[in-house]
Amino acid sequence: MDELSQVQHFIEESGWLGPALFVLLHLLRPLLFLPVILVCVAGGLLFGFVEGAILSFIGMTLMSFVSYVLIYRFPSFKDKLSKLKDKVLPDRQLSVGQIMVLRIMPFVHFHLLSFYLMEMTDTRKEYMFYSMIGVIAPAVIYTAFGGAIHELPWYGTAVLFMMLLIVYKVIGKMNDDKIDTIS
Repeated sequence: MDELSQVQHFIEESGWLGPALFVLLHLLRPLLFLPVILVCVAGGLLFGFVEGAILSFIGMTLMSFVSYVLIYRFPSFKDKLSKLKDKVLPDRQLSVGQIMVLRIMPFVHFHLLSFYLMEMTDTRKEYMFYSMIGVIAPAVIYTAFGGAIHELPWYGTAVLFMMLLIVYKVIGKMNDDKIDTIS
């Protein structure tokens, strides 16, 4: 029996513990320096597409809530994210749509995007609403296509990244046009 089969057998035999540990893995992911895509792909391999996507959605939603709590409870964490924001995208306002596209991109800092979303929203309820919407796409895409994306050659990954970058820019342009129209 290979390792994947052994893990799948453990998951099947563990009842509720397997899914609970997987959601916990999403919460521990930043401490373990694991990319979101890796955890979601593992969810698809271990639980199948539907259950893996649902569990990844739950895990990433809980991580969004944890981000909210961390940022408001620990000013030093908020300061670090603010400095990172100034380095990564200085003087740039992102739209909710752009944040959702960035959530799909592998290796984009999860907490930084949460920070952007917090600055755009007025309440925790509004933040969590947009956060939940924002993690649907990565949960589904990474779980369903994560294996394919992961198996792409470097140039395939580069093309996919460029396509997402173009979508990001188009959404930003549409947002800028909307702001110009309102002004």
